[in-house]
Amino acid sequence: MVGPRNAKLADQIKVLLASTIDRRVKDPRLGFVTITEVRLSGDNREATAFYTVLGDDEARAGSAAALASATGMLRSTVGAQLGMKFTPTLAFVLDATPESARHIEDLLAQVQASDAEAAAAARGKEFAGEADPYRQPRQAEEADQQ
Repeated sequence: MVGPRNAKLADQIKVLLASTIDRRVKDPRLGFVTITEVRLSGDNREATAFYTVLGDDEARAGSAAALASATGMLRSTVGAQLGMKFTPTLAFVLDATPESARHIEDLLAQVQASDAEAAAAARGKEFAGEADPYRQPRQAEEADQQ
């Protein structure tokens, strides 16, 4: 469970990283990067920043290299702005959420198509056997016999 202090620090680090990457990192390999989330360890010594990059695999690889080379400058900026006793080490991880969402959407489209095929195949068909296969209460049987 993340405490409220850790969550607040993570949000502050996220904002600082996003603004610093936008304003101070001038690496030509850096693409359109969005910091989606920052997670801190329990002792606030390690921060993992998740990011997304708009573009293809080449843009992702270039942005990863640019972030790796700017990690020291970003860490010193975070430490100076937050004034913490120990500045957390930064690790940048490509966020897999967009790819996972796209995969789930593709699976849902496949399921919807197969459901439509099953509904089309079942149209005009009837179940085998009687219309009501369940036993009726004895009262109906006794009324018929009398």
